[in-house]
Amino acid sequence: MLKLWPVAALSLLLAGCGANNSPAKVQSPGAPTSSSLKLLETGAEVMQSRPPIDAINTYLDGFHFYNGDQNGQMEAHHYVTVLNEDVMQAVIYDGNTRDARLMGVEYIISERLYKTLPPEEKKLWHSHQYEVKSGTLIAPGLPEAADHALMKRIVNTYGKTWHTWHTDRDKTLPIGIPALMMGFTADGQMDSRLLADRDRRFDVDSKKIRAQRADIVAHPAEPGANAWQQGEVIQLQRTHGGGEHSHGQTHFGPAEQLKQP
Repeated sequence: MLKLWPVAALSLLLAGCGANNSPAKVQSPGAPTSSSLKLLETGAEVMQSRPPIDAINTYLDGFHFYNGDQNGQMEAHHYVTVLNEDVMQAVIYDGNTRDARLMGVEYIISERLYKTLPPEEKKLWHSHQYEVKSGTLIAPGLPEAADHALMKRIVNTYGKTWHTWHTDRDKTLPIGIPALMMGFTADGQMDSRLLADRDRRFDVDSKKIRAQRADIVAHPAEPGANAWQQGEVIQLQRTHGGGEHSHGQTHFGPAEQLKQP
């Protein structure tokens, strides 16, 4: 069973590693929180249990881009729950402070489970091999040995990611429809300024991390994953009109419309 760091231990580690260093990217309209609402919040915090939240025990920081638009890139703060040996789930925020905005979710499955998916389903998922091996995916605060063991578990997994708040563009409220996100697969795809800014805030060196992970065995990506590389772009669309997530530069093909049953 994949056992990650307990929340209490993780909190102590993160307190010293700059995990309160990435404020939210947006400012939402609204009146200041009233004293009565603050009191209600405090009471609920004391009296109510939150098992799904308490089950979150690992923090990962990485990067996503819109499927079909490689120029729409953003940092993504993942808070991960391990469901079993083959399945994890993550809530994704635009920062790591208390007021961070919830951007979306990512489901993470093992290579074994990915191989069982139908061909059309496989197109929705991206590989994690490059993210791990390149050092662009980090687990802030973990000692090198623990980081290495964790990344060995993640390197050959696959993720399906939907962003519901596009904080790179929508700076006040979650506008529009969800977008399918992808992960980088090779050098030269990612905006180096994003990586440099992340490394500075966390006081890490992604090049050094890459070297430390050189011995981690990464399998070739399974056929069907990272379908954007073969020009298969999948995004939700409204019944009328085009997609909402273009940044106007790089496109890999027409978007496939996904319809709910």
